[in-house]
Amino acid sequence: MPPIAIAVIAVIVALAIAIPVTAKIATSKYQKDVESKLGNADEKARQIIDDALKTAEAKKRESLLEVKEESIRTKNELDKEIKDRRAEVQRYERRIQQKEENIDKKSDAIEKKEASIIAREEELAKQKKEIASLNEQRVRELERISGLTSEQAKEYLLKIVEDEVKHETAVMIKEMESRAKEEADKKAKEYVVNAIQKCAADHVSETTVSVVQLPSDEMKGRIIGREGRNIRTLETLTGVDLIIDDTPEAVVLSGFDPIRREVARIALEKLIVDGRIHPARIEEMVEKAQKEVEVMIKEEGEAATLEVGVHGIHPELVRLLGKMKFRTSYGQNALKHSIEVAQLSGLLAAEMGLDIRMAKRAGLLHDIGKAVDHEREGSHIQLGAELCRKYKESPIVINAVESHHGDVEPQSLIACIVQAADTISAARPGARRETLETYTTRLKQLEEITNNFKGVDKSFAIQAGREIRVMVVPEQVSDTDMVLLARNISKQIEEELEYPGQIKVNVIRESRVTDYAK
Repeated sequence: MPPIAIAVIAVIVALAIAIPVTAKIATSKYQKDVESKLGNADEKARQIIDDALKTAEAKKRESLLEVKEESIRTKNELDKEIKDRRAEVQRYERRIQQKEENIDKKSDAIEKKEASIIAREEELAKQKKEIASLNEQRVRELERISGLTSEQAKEYLLKIVEDEVKHETAVMIKEMESRAKEEADKKAKEYVVNAIQKCAADHVSETTVSVVQLPSDEMKGRIIGREGRNIRTLETLTGVDLIIDDTPEAVVLSGFDPIRREVARIALEKLIVDGRIHPARIEEMVEKAQKEVEVMIKEEGEAATLEVGVHGIHPELVRLLGKMKFRTSYGQNALKHSIEVAQLSGLLAAEMGLDIRMAKRAGLLHDIGKAVDHEREGSHIQLGAELCRKYKESPIVINAVESHHGDVEPQSLIACIVQAADTISAARPGARRETLETYTTRLKQLEEITNNFKGVDKSFAIQAGREIRVMVVPEQVSDTDMVLLARNISKQIEEELEYPGQIKVNVIRESRVTDYAK
């Protein structure tokens, strides 16, 4: 065989022999390494386990120590809490015990008081019986000494009490009246004075005659006419009396109706200027004069509403206001009076913070009934209220018209203001004149009213009826009775008399003692 093949075979055989041997050697070496590593791992594992056991044992001991400490601390806290609770319970028990002791003491005291009260009640009952018997003996003794029965003594005591109550009532009334008057008078005077200062009105004294001046005395014959036909025609058409006497260059027109007198005056003046005086011409001039007076009446009514500043009044009421220019009341012109009352009412309403326009309206229309009271039946108050209702005036105005003389109770402050303004206007010096008969009648009525009261000796009306002085019998009227007497007299005067302004009641009591030295 060739050497190469032998070499190859030898190599293969060598490899075949070497590989197993080498593998065996490697295997044995690997086993040794593995065994060595395993031995080391076992040692490490045992060491780790030992360490873990040691650590676990330490942790366990630490945990046990912590648990023991926590349990000891919890136990201490519980012991402390139990101790505190026990102390608190003991305090409560002591307080309850003290309260029980106090209650026992109080109950004992109450029982003692009840016993003492019962004893006192029994004693009081005995004393009441003794007092009743003593009282009976005292009453009998008093009756024997005084000579009065118990009923008579009661009447005497009641009389004393009545006198005391009367005295206290009089003192109280006097104090209250003085206090109210001080406050009310101060305000009222302030309002009234302010209103009067701001309102200036002139007063003209009206008469029942008019005088017509003539150019010459020859005109008197022409006015009379043939057989007096001219003067009769003029008197018949106007309803006015013509007085032609010896008065130089003057003719007097006499009549109680101012409107007819004004118509006659205008017609006569026109006839004098024209110069043609006969019945037909007289009739024509009288007709023209009537139309002029109607126009004048309307203009006067409109002028009054403009002067006061009141608008929206029904035209018929405006015409009636104009007619009041020819109407008088105790010599005072009715229209001038109404305008003045309206102005005063507005000023008073302004002082009190009320509706000024409504107050002026009520004041202007308060006497509207006087324009027709000589034509219809009824007082001017009733007629004025009917006219205001007819022409749709407000309830405030109607009530002011009805109540301005006290016939009806005022239902608003404006009605009270109109009443006050009407009194102020009528009571002004020179505003009105009174006839002697009316004046003396009022004085007589004042004295009659006061003389009818018990204990009045004499009475005198002075100051033109503005004051009544009453002299009383001092033995019958005491100082306290004087207050009640003055009040009662004032009330009766208010109820029975009508008068402008106010009347002062002055009660005078005088005691005199006279003796003689012998």
